Amino acid sequence: MTQLFGLSTCDTCRKARKSLENAGVAVTFQDVRDTPLTPDQIAQFLSEFGEKLMNTRSTTWRGLDEATRALPPADLLAAHPTLMKRPVIVTGDVKTLGWSEATA
Repeated sequence: MTQLFGLSTCDTCRKARKSLENAGVAVTFQDVRDTPLTPDQIAQFLSEFGEKLMNTRSTTWRGLDEATRALPPADLLAAHPTLMKRPVIVTGDVKTLGWSEATA
């Protein structure tokens, strides 16, 4: 079973999900806006990807003031789930951040 974490409105997440399903992979999708990541998931993903997990090019990030941006990444992701770079794909113990044709 493969888990995909992202946003249902994100083109990259939709492409990743479609590509995986077309390849015969059973995918469980979690929209992080509707069902935010748990503190344990945030900690696990930050441990795996570090600062790369934060999407500092997003409109959400650009809308934050400097004081908010200075908060720890775990606090930012808990308060603003759309700051997560997407998608995060988890298959067993293997975690992948982002999607490209090479990822497929």
